[in-house]
Amino acid sequence: MSANRPAAVVVLAAGEGTRMKSKTPKVLHEIAGRSLVGHVVSAARELGPEHLVVVVGHAREQVRGHLEEVYPGTRTAVQEEQNGTGHAVRMALEELGAAPEGTVVVVCGDTPLLSGATLRSLAETHAGDGNAVTVLTAEVPDATGYGRIVRDLATGAVTAIVEHKDASPGQLDIREINSGVFAFDGALLAEAIKQLRTDNSQGEEYLTDVLSILREAGHRVGASVAADHREILGINNRVQLAEARVLLNQRLLEAAMTAGVTVVDPSSVLVDVTVTFEPDAVIHPGTQLLGATHIGEDAEVGPNTRLTDTVVGRGARVDNAVAVSAEIGDGASVGPYAYLRPGSKLGAKAKVGTYVETKNATLGEGTKVPHLSYVGDATIGEYSNIGAASVFVNYDGVAKHHTTIGSHCRTGSDNMFVAPVTIGDGVYTAAGSVITKDVPAGALAVARGQQRNIEGWVARKRPGSAAANAAEAASEGSAGES
Repeated sequence: MSANRPAAVVVLAAGEGTRMKSKTPKVLHEIAGRSLVGHVVSAARELGPEHLVVVVGHAREQVRGHLEEVYPGTRTAVQEEQNGTGHAVRMALEELGAAPEGTVVVVCGDTPLLSGATLRSLAETHAGDGNAVTVLTAEVPDATGYGRIVRDLATGAVTAIVEHKDASPGQLDIREINSGVFAFDGALLAEAIKQLRTDNSQGEEYLTDVLSILREAGHRVGASVAADHREILGINNRVQLAEARVLLNQRLLEAAMTAGVTVVDPSSVLVDVTVTFEPDAVIHPGTQLLGATHIGEDAEVGPNTRLTDTVVGRGARVDNAVAVSAEIGDGASVGPYAYLRPGSKLGAKAKVGTYVETKNATLGEGTKVPHLSYVGDATIGEYSNIGAASVFVNYDGVAKHHTTIGSHCRTGSDNMFVAPVTIGDGVYTAAGSVITKDVPAGALAVARGQQRNIEGWVARKRPGSAAANAAEAASEGSAGES
């Protein structure tokens, strides 16, 4: 095992989080497409620990189920009663069995901005300095309410963590604060945790008491300062949840822009941590990129677009659209005001235009559905054109049925394709047709009644109406000209 690879990481996620005022456990609230505890577990996994244990308590089955879904095989320890952070770590050590040989990192499950790089730096500092315990600290602009880090001026070692209410006037000037994240020598932690007492105002076992126990035993207590104090921010209410979302979103967009993506107005764009980009993509204002969305090179997305689990090909254009679990091919065009539902697959240079909805539909290369149409449960070949106001009638009230349209077809406006039906290559269909039967390749399909003009009907049936008056005036005008 590498010297800087932790023997274990313990994630504390047992609390109820009553200040969230929610039926959802605090650690399962989401920002940027991942739960709070999911962000922490993801950062912890970057260290490659030998063991990773999440301590659960409140709504344990719900939290366990979530962890199993996003990180299958995640190990958990149960804290039956929330008797403090020290007690929670004790439950984790009991789950591991023997005392871990090496570094044990303890993190809070409600710190979604904490990065793997910062945890790695903590582990490296801990090992490099030979500490019994190393505290992750941060220097903040305003330390009000936080525990202050008191150091030995000669050695730099941490001598105490003093809570704000207990701090002296001189200590109140200290801006270095405790984050609640620690790296311990596993064997020393296991021994010290047995000595924790509950004779305090909360009647709980405090993990911070381990620091004084180890220091009094002659062991060194050190600190690792986080490069960005915002990483240690914990979430206790919805206001802080929203603030963390803004900070994380800023971090994600800065990473994308640094990698060659143009984000026209970062303040109006939201992205999830799982979104990926290629260089020279352009993201316009009012855009949300969610889930496993990928934006290809030279693609333009937005404005006012929401894509979820959607792949956008190189050079594609998506404008004022919504897409969920869709594939948009290279050079394809979507919108404005289009809706791609799950299973929509657009080939290269295909087009889904204004007020068009697709679902479980495959459009071949160069195929266009330009206007006011619904395409559901369908396969359309290459370079076909679907006329305006077309509907693929896929549902008979019980089951969904499939429509197949070939390549190089030209279907008329206001067509209904009543599935199951197959249209061959090179077919034309007349405007206003209701296609209920298969059409062979190269045919013209006409499925509409013969037009019949009943002259004088308006005058007889709607006498005195505006329409009748207009018709009479037009008739008189025609008579005068003749």
